[in-house]
Amino acid sequence: MQDSREKTIVRVSSIGIGANILLAAVKAVIGFFSNSIAIILDSVNNLTDALSSVITIIGTRYASKPADKDHPYGHGRAEYVASTLIGIVILYTGITALIESVKKVMNPSVPEYETAGIAILAGTVFVKIFLGLFFRSAGKKADSDSLVASGTDALFDSIVSFSTVVAAFVFIYFGKSIEAFLGIMISLLIIKSGAGILKTTLNKILGERVDAQTIHDLKRTVMSVSPDIAGVYDVFLNNYGIGKYTGSLHIEIPDTYTAKQVDVLARKISETVYKTHGISLSAVGIYSVNTSGDESSKINLEILKVINEYRDVLEIHGFYADVEEKKIRFDIVISFDAKDMRKTYAEVTERIEKMYPDYSVQIQFDSDISG
Repeated sequence: MQDSREKTIVRVSSIGIGANILLAAVKAVIGFFSNSIAIILDSVNNLTDALSSVITIIGTRYASKPADKDHPYGHGRAEYVASTLIGIVILYTGITALIESVKKVMNPSVPEYETAGIAILAGTVFVKIFLGLFFRSAGKKADSDSLVASGTDALFDSIVSFSTVVAAFVFIYFGKSIEAFLGIMISLLIIKSGAGILKTTLNKILGERVDAQTIHDLKRTVMSVSPDIAGVYDVFLNNYGIGKYTGSLHIEIPDTYTAKQVDVLARKISETVYKTHGISLSAVGIYSVNTSGDESSKINLEILKVINEYRDVLEIHGFYADVEEKKIRFDIVISFDAKDMRKTYAEVTERIEKMYPDYSVQIQFDSDISG
């Protein structure tokens, strides 16, 4: 599966390198002879696209290396680094192009368009559209952010090339040169594209919320392992590359479970999750659930009434009330939208402690990590 993905990315990127170098050469010749800054910038933009594909190949090759002593979680994040480099290259190209375009506005020159050159340039628009759609489709199938980013960039390029053709017609039929101003517009589009790619990849490097569907599917898989599992919570997933996750979670099970039963169940959960989702669980934590006593159920309901008064409290879990030893414990999940998460936690804790002065109350503060 991984080998097939790598081959797809390398193959598509290689096609991109060849096509973009050819397009860059054609546009450079047309731009030079027509004295068009917009066409020359378009040519440079194609060269950066070719460079982006080279970076994608290198990043993918490195990311596919197996784990070693110095990198026990593998090299998968190299793809994010590659995407970041692509964003930097595109951003740099846009900034330098903007500077040159501004210079052209201050010191304008008259372009000299040829009909054949314009016709060829118009043809490159369709080539770029094809490349963009091809890259995006392949990128989504291979789950490659780099390919999707390159595809999006190529579609932007087709708009840029089309604008250049329009500028040529404006000059030919109206005698007005909008080359330099078009160059500024192209530069800003390039900058926007580079900044967008940087934002996306840096968010992944910093760590972002796992999509809700993945969490939902994972919880459903865990719940299917045994009817004794009352709930799945505290799902922590760390990403080490495209589709490479390791993490941990907690389950609620009856307080009658022995250590042996817990061990068997935890191992079965880890095995099932890995086979189903390819996610490696480093730990399966346990919350015990009361199996007897109406008093503990009554306490649970009374506490839930208090919790429901707080909009920022999303849920409580891991609830256990030991009536004999006078202990209450549970986790409380507070939304990131809360004005003051710690204040909400302290207020809830204080109210519960006042409700049950004879009990030792232990409330674990949880952030809404997995939703």
